[in-house]
Amino acid sequence: MKSLSNALMAVLLAGGATVLAAQPAVAQKKNDKQQQGPQLKLSNEVRGPASQAQTALAAKDVATATPLVAAVEAAAKTEDEKYIAAALRLNLSAIQMDAGGSTDALIAPLDALIANAKTPQADKARYVYQRGVIAANKKDNAGAATYFEQARQLGYNDPNLPLQIVKLKMDSGDIAGGSAELAKMVDAQTTAGQKPSEDIYRYAIAKTNQKKMGAETRAWISRYLAAYPTMKNWRDMVVFWGIQPQSVATLDKPQKVDMYRLLRAGKALADQYDYEIYAQWAFDMGLPWETKTLINEGKAAGKIPANSQNAAGLLTAANTSISNEGALSGLATRAKAAANGKLAASTADAYLGSDQYPQAIELYRLALTKGGVDADAVNTRLGIALARSGDKEGAKAAFAQVKGQPRADIAAWWVDFLDHPPVA
Repeated sequence: MKSLSNALMAVLLAGGATVLAAQPAVAQKKNDKQQQGPQLKLSNEVRGPASQAQTALAAKDVATATPLVAAVEAAAKTEDEKYIAAALRLNLSAIQMDAGGSTDALIAPLDALIANAKTPQADKARYVYQRGVIAANKKDNAGAATYFEQARQLGYNDPNLPLQIVKLKMDSGDIAGGSAELAKMVDAQTTAGQKPSEDIYRYAIAKTNQKKMGAETRAWISRYLAAYPTMKNWRDMVVFWGIQPQSVATLDKPQKVDMYRLLRAGKALADQYDYEIYAQWAFDMGLPWETKTLINEGKAAGKIPANSQNAAGLLTAANTSISNEGALSGLATRAKAAANGKLAASTADAYLGSDQYPQAIELYRLALTKGGVDADAVNTRLGIALARSGDKEGAKAAFAQVKGQPRADIAAWWVDFLDHPPVA
């Protein structure tokens, strides 16, 4: 949070104490219906020096005002008189601060005005907010957040206040509280027809990830991609969440391949590296059909250079492996006769990798029926095949069957993709 300059704070404080410019209530005309601020009853011992102090303060005559304010404070007995004394002291301290004095002098009169029953609520909210400013400038983030929250509850209305509270909570280490506060702010802006900036989402993602709050980070990523579903954002977030070193989630190679399949489905594979590493990992998993598809697709898209030796080597190895395996239809026949669903699942993976989705769907369902397979992995890929075939609701139903982590999160990524697919 930026510190307020002495001059700006003085203006804010002086503006918050406008009742000081009015004469005490006992000096008002009885028919004055437009009087602003509290109606005060003052003794003669207070009224005289208070009036003189007001005049001196209006002229910024500190030398004259100082003993007069002290006299009011010494004579003040009732809540009315203590209110006037604190208000005068606040204005005097603000003027002195503007001339180079310390903000510490503001604390006592602010606290007195906050506690005084005669202080109008609008002014009290402003005074509580200023206590938050002072606390923030002293690096008391937790205290500042508390004051700002109280100011908001009292009705202080500033469009920047929610974000100030968020930052203070985050900086004080209350990441969960800051995240919850930020979520409320984003929801309020969205309900009001406003679109929170990308920086808001990225800030929340970074802060929650720093504290290894995986579920909260994932939730913020989901919010971000719903609001800003660009291809670049999708790739950035997928890589950040599950592919790069030190990613949010720890995935094995098959799980990372399912995330690369997500990027491919959204046309968000970015470059030669994306295509070639994905193709290599698919080959490592025994899926040469997918490797071949990716290399040819990457070249056609201009992402893999024609002279890439790595791609050429992968393609040669994939073609050799495919030739050795024989036709997928033969594997499918054997899978249907097998005692368990393992061959059906692996053959379905091959069909999925070669974009033959109806065959993949049939065999994934067969694998689940026969059993002996990782149901979460099979349901994930059944959902992928259904999604790629255009069956959105069927895909969501399959993804809903994925229960264990991190596959449940991978399934949730695919549901987000179905609801908010990447756009150029």
